[in-house]
Amino acid sequence: MAVTELEILKKRFMAMRKLSEKIVEPLEKEDYVVQAVEDVSPPKWHLAHTTWFFEEFILKQRIEGYEYYLKDARKLFNSYYETISRPFPRSMRGLITRPTVDEIKTYRRQVDKNMEKLLDSSAPDKELVHLMELGIQHEQQHQELLITDTKFNLSVNPSEPVYSSQFRDSPITGLPEIMNWIPFDEGVITVGTNDEYFSFDNEQPEHRHYVYSYKIADRPVSNREFIQFINDGGYETPDYWLSDGWAAVKQENWKAPLYWEKSGGKWTHFSLTGRKNINLDAPVQHVSYFEADAYARWAGARLPTEFEWENALKEDVSDGCCLEQTIGLENSQLSNLHTGYVWEWTASPYVAYPQAARPEGALGEYNMKFMNSQMVLRGGSAFTPKTHIRGTYRNFFPPEKRWQCMGIRLAANV
Repeated sequence: MAVTELEILKKRFMAMRKLSEKIVEPLEKEDYVVQAVEDVSPPKWHLAHTTWFFEEFILKQRIEGYEYYLKDARKLFNSYYETISRPFPRSMRGLITRPTVDEIKTYRRQVDKNMEKLLDSSAPDKELVHLMELGIQHEQQHQELLITDTKFNLSVNPSEPVYSSQFRDSPITGLPEIMNWIPFDEGVITVGTNDEYFSFDNEQPEHRHYVYSYKIADRPVSNREFIQFINDGGYETPDYWLSDGWAAVKQENWKAPLYWEKSGGKWTHFSLTGRKNINLDAPVQHVSYFEADAYARWAGARLPTEFEWENALKEDVSDGCCLEQTIGLENSQLSNLHTGYVWEWTASPYVAYPQAARPEGALGEYNMKFMNSQMVLRGGSAFTPKTHIRGTYRNFFPPEKRWQCMGIRLAANV
């Protein structure tokens, strides 16, 4: 293994860490500690947790006698690794006022220096390369959460503050007016990956899967189309809904996607740049699996399985929109099959692939212990870092959640 691999990883590590700082640049100090609901975490916690991750799984293991820069880091910033220590309750992360925001920023800088020293002095080995890649991919997940969590935190403020006038939630160019269908023949397909350089354990192993003939839409559902569902009584008609979905509609009083409001006959939504009129030609965002499934049933279609989705779109997904475009580092555009801007719900439950093996130790808790009561999403969103998007990636959330950038792509039997 050439030394240049670590040099490349070092450059990627530093660029990734700077991107996290770019994301929080628009925040005031008061914004760093807010936690509106248990689902979201304060920005300060995200910055600290991702830093602790490198300390815990790389520096602590690689440097003899290494001591945490913040002595209580494991107590405060362990998310869910029960084999390491008792995690601090997720619902109480907003109560961690100390260490301060400035101390967390200093913590990040110190750990970055220690990481640079380690990489400069280490002989390359497969394990270190894997752990570095895992740490980078892990922080990229939290970069997306930094934005979606902050967006939710700000949305509960009646003054609806602007996160950043430079960020955008929707593409410059809209979706095509006409939705076309791409047909696929019945047969055995290959899904998953054996990529040993890096892929999450839930993407492995590559395996065969049988699909029946199907067709899939060439673009996601637009806001214009979803409004037709609303106007046709979609949220008032139980026939369209799964049982738990209808219960959520009634309990939560859902009338539209998260952040939407109707005023003066027009729909608006809370965005990163404040409240805006709905872009009718943009992909609908912030809908739950239940809403996606109900819309599909209303439209006379269904949601694709994750296997159908990967078979149809895995080669196109990396060309879609991404975080770097959202924050203005690249031009904003949709790909040929209009992936990007939303994670797309599938009809597949989040379970292990055939012959998948759960890694040993704490890192075995990373993905597979969450394989219950969740649904798979595919693709990537406007808040997903570019190098974090790939065709085999399996995102997952409980079916009622909406605060992530979630949307809909239709499929149908042939």
